Amino acid sequence: MLDLLIIGGLIIDGSGNPGFHGAVGVEGERVHVLRGDLGGVGASRVIDARGRIVCPGFIDMHAHSGLVILAEPHHEPKVRQGVTTEVIGVDGNSYAPFHAHADLERFIELNSGLDGNPPLKSRWSTVEQYLALFTNRVAVNVVYLLGNSPLRICALGWDDRPPTAAELANMRALLRVGMEEGAFGMSTGLDYPPGSYADTAELVELSREAARLGGIYHTHVRYGLGDRFLDPFREAIEIGQRSGIATHITHFYQRATAPGGADRMLALVEDARETGLDVTFDSYPYVYSSTRLLIVIPQWAHDGGPERLKAVLRSPEARERMRKEVTPRASSWQEMWVTYLKRPEHHRFEGRSIAEVAEMMGRDVVDALCDLLLAEDLQTSYVSAGGNAATLPKFVSHPLSMVGSDALLIGEYPSPRTYGTFPIILAEFVREDRFLSLPDAIRKMTSFPAQRLGLPDRGLLREGFKADLVVFDAQTVKAPATRTQPKQFPIGIEYVIVNGRVVVDDGRHTGVLAGRALRRGRAST
Repeated sequence: MLDLLIIGGLIIDGSGNPGFHGAVGVEGERVHVLRGDLGGVGASRVIDARGRIVCPGFIDMHAHSGLVILAEPHHEPKVRQGVTTEVIGVDGNSYAPFHAHADLERFIELNSGLDGNPPLKSRWSTVEQYLALFTNRVAVNVVYLLGNSPLRICALGWDDRPPTAAELANMRALLRVGMEEGAFGMSTGLDYPPGSYADTAELVELSREAARLGGIYHTHVRYGLGDRFLDPFREAIEIGQRSGIATHITHFYQRATAPGGADRMLALVEDARETGLDVTFDSYPYVYSSTRLLIVIPQWAHDGGPERLKAVLRSPEARERMRKEVTPRASSWQEMWVTYLKRPEHHRFEGRSIAEVAEMMGRDVVDALCDLLLAEDLQTSYVSAGGNAATLPKFVSHPLSMVGSDALLIGEYPSPRTYGTFPIILAEFVREDRFLSLPDAIRKMTSFPAQRLGLPDRGLLREGFKADLVVFDAQTVKAPATRTQPKQFPIGIEYVIVNGRVVVDDGRHTGVLAGRALRRGRAST
């Protein structure tokens, strides 16, 4: 007797092959793919999927869920898109290991404009302790990357300096232990101190350690490097080539202000692949970027940690220097919109541009930014119009691309990709504009990322694989979220099953928390 039987749907199994008609059975946490006569097949529940697509659950290659999901475990913005597994610990900003709880608290505050600062009952030190908080306590599975920021903090503190040989050896050891406890590799965010203080040679040494254990290098590149166009990605490729690690460039797209074209960016990755580097990337299907507001503050201001940063933000002399250096991360301050504000007197700024906020505060931009960050305990984030809409389909549809939402789960005006990344690809990039086929799009969301991460029993509808499933209507699926009305759930994604349990049932969240922390090198149990 099966626990669940899904009948009548078009099965697109995640391989990139065309779909076929059949049935999918679920027994415990495992899948059975059934064809032909179903006579004698019994099930506790039957879902009629006629006119629907049945496929593996979607894997988000870039998720900012490492804290928020622990406080809001139903995780509706993501699971209702069909996401069943997320990669967390991205951008070098992960939350284990931390030897001192005080450093963990400081890092949570520093990164709160990306990952939030929700009230959590638990604290932890090791990767093992952190991952234990997820299993059967959240709605989706998580894959953990160990960021290089906690490695630096544990080994040499918050300062902008190169490590000694002993400190570098300590970082390698911390990375090795973290991966033995389940991390899938190392992430970097080379615009985010203190991880951004690492030079190329340091990252090569750490990547060699991760490569020995079969991990990947998942990188937000150093966007301010060299020509600010191809040089940031050349460094990522160099790190992969010198260390021998499988390299994944995250949120890869052409910026609207880029000095060159998309084809040159893609050729850089294609050429590296042809010369033997195992390199891939992910993209999101929106022009809207978002991150913590602190990213506009120069890196010298962060040197020494959060307390030093706050002192710099208060300093009239430092502000005068910043007036010469701080520039918008968009075409103008009008194209950057503030969100995630906790003080009641600041709620009027939600969704307003930085230019508007400065005018409302009666301050110049630098003073407004510094005053706001200090009053909000550094946690404010923003959304900006950053991508080139004309070339975005080239990245999303490219054979080496996967899907990473890079979605912030905080504030009243998050980027629309928080609610719409996966359905908008199915609706617009596939159905409406035909930039890629439905089987190819599903492969980018399922088996390709599973292959990249080394998940042995997910990403495909195969006999005995884990029952992470999505049932959706390819004709009606839609992402209604917009920049000004971002908190809108998708349409047409009707059932989401995680580890054999129904989490979204006919478009409604069941409250089931079936997710778990997956661990590198181990089949799920």
